[in-house]
Amino acid sequence: MIVVNTEAIPGYRVTEVKGLVQGNTIRAKHLGRDVAAGLKNLVGGELVGYTELLVEARRQALERMLAQAEQLGANAVVNVRFTTSAITQGAAELYSYGTAVVAQEEA
Repeated sequence: MIVVNTEAIPGYRVTEVKGLVQGNTIRAKHLGRDVAAGLKNLVGGELVGYTELLVEARRQALERMLAQAEQLGANAVVNVRFTTSAITQGAAELYSYGTAVVAQEEA
């Protein structure tokens, strides 16, 4: 599956648009990560626990979006975007979306 955040795929021609596809996951913070983040706020630096949480959430949302594209018969997704939003205190949604297409390699 080809996945790009642009409207076109270099070297390919879009022959069919299958439609909007999306994937999301909602993740809650973990007490251990909160304690570590609170300590890190005192000295500064990367909040590694939260970075790992978002990396995993992004991967899962992308996998769900690609599964939906595959069900539609697409072989590529263009204009892929990610967004996050707070759901409740301590929980956030990571959402990915794009346009599922059939793309053929240009001769």
